[in-house]
Amino acid sequence: MIVFLISESGVGKTCPNKRMQWTLEDSHRGCATLCDLLSEMRVGKVALTIDGEQFSTLDEFYKEVSRKLIPGAEWGRNLDAFDDILRGGFGTPQEGFVLVWRSSGLSRERLGYAETIRQLERRLLRCHPSSRSAVKVQLSRARRSEGPTCFDWLVEIIQRHSDVEIRLQ
Repeated sequence: MIVFLISESGVGKTCPNKRMQWTLEDSHRGCATLCDLLSEMRVGKVALTIDGEQFSTLDEFYKEVSRKLIPGAEWGRNLDAFDDILRGGFGTPQEGFVLVWRSSGLSRERLGYAETIRQLERRLLRCHPSSRSAVKVQLSRARRSEGPTCFDWLVEIIQRHSDVEIRLQ
């Protein structure tokens, strides 16, 4: 809600929830209209939802992303490509969005150490020889139920994007 304020300094508009204010002085700086103020504020982001009940592997997660976040778009279906999608411009809103992850507790289980071990074993077969020792260390830790899981990888990637808000449900 936009509120008009009358004070000794003049008439202005403010949005208390966004902590932004516009005064008559701002009109001299090129922010003269309500439209200008609204364009500067983030007035609600689009919410996109994925459902953890729809996938149990990282590959199935990528299919859910294709269905729900970027329908019809082609992408690499790997962690780096997922990171790129979150930047916007691949069918996701350029200005950011809210990612609602339903049944995230179930995803935490399904994308836990068993799936992490499976993914790291696959990575070990395909990675550059110079990366093998690091992947072996990660695999060894995962086999001991230590270190990040596939679920953790995904959440970390999402959290790196300040314009993407994650809601784990």
